[in-house]
Amino acid sequence: MNPKVANFLASNDLETPYLVIDLNVIEHNFRQFRKLLPQAALYYAVKANPAPEILKILNAAGAGFDAASLPELESCLAAGASPEQILYSNTIKKQADIARAYEHGVRLFAFDCEEELRKLAEAAPGCQVFCRLAVESSGALWPLDGKFGCPAPMARDLLLAAPDMGLDPHGISFHVGSQQCSLTPWDRAIGRAAEIFRDLSANGVDLKLLNLGGGFPVAYRSQVPLLEDISTSIDASLVRHFGNSIPDIAIEPGRAIVAAAGLIRTEVILVSRRDVNVPERWVYLDIGRYGGLDETSGETIQYKLRPRVNGAECGPVVIAGPTCDSVDIMYQNAEYQLPMSLRAGDHIDILAAGAYTTTTASVGFNGFSPFQQYYI
Repeated sequence: MNPKVANFLASNDLETPYLVIDLNVIEHNFRQFRKLLPQAALYYAVKANPAPEILKILNAAGAGFDAASLPELESCLAAGASPEQILYSNTIKKQADIARAYEHGVRLFAFDCEEELRKLAEAAPGCQVFCRLAVESSGALWPLDGKFGCPAPMARDLLLAAPDMGLDPHGISFHVGSQQCSLTPWDRAIGRAAEIFRDLSANGVDLKLLNLGGGFPVAYRSQVPLLEDISTSIDASLVRHFGNSIPDIAIEPGRAIVAAAGLIRTEVILVSRRDVNVPERWVYLDIGRYGGLDETSGETIQYKLRPRVNGAECGPVVIAGPTCDSVDIMYQNAEYQLPMSLRAGDHIDILAAGAYTTTTASVGFNGFSPFQQYYI
């Protein structure tokens, strides 16, 4: 916790749960990407946290935006972004939303099937299109290959067909999975994309853009590859597979831009022993899976917790949310330990909670309102 956030927490007696986002950390993270991957155009993945304060500061810093829906796209425009800064990168779009984005001036759209390509031809004539390639996502805590992307031969055929539909075949994109903790999938995906680039060039279609997507990991409870190591590996892969003909490069980080900038302060509602023969205590918080911690599903994202109580002795716990739904359990097998002195009314800070928390909170399950947000 940096002094800026610590001072905010000490100076404000606010009702929990609430999120505090340090905007300076977000700007710093953006500049780190620019420093380590200078050849890549950075399009912030808006879905990670679409707060206007974040969009405005990133727009002022020179970021582009990866929008997955028309409302996200329009939020970017409202924050001052130009249409040229926006990728409409969801491969599943209503035709009416495509048309509206086109009216706004957006000209770069993703697809991964013939049906979507035909929708683009009708609703966004002459636009630039990039095909999402299905790639390996082993090593990712949150794989994304089950729903998006098409095989390389299909991508090739669709891009070759695009000009006959009045579209501009502009490039290839892929996503190696959210929270990717292995360097290998990036290399393999770049290699597969390079093969498509060469094949299409031999058939008279010269692609311009390779979009590497997101997946850049954040350290929660365990260590992950450093951005320095990932960027070095990506640079080497581009040279190895493209030689002197490296295309324009784009990246779509979201989590890695905003996660570490956020902290959620929560209150302990109850500490109980449900079975005197079992060592684990149950700790119920005033935030849970329905309140913004959806990524704890399957105990996939394991946030670092900082209890605001004294006491060196700790013991095993199960951590659950406040609702009456039995699936509202965040951690039962991840071997969390919290102070034995923990009691109802104590506070626990959830660290690196700036990504995918505001957007996954329910609008009021069990009557619990979404948490308040403070951008400082």
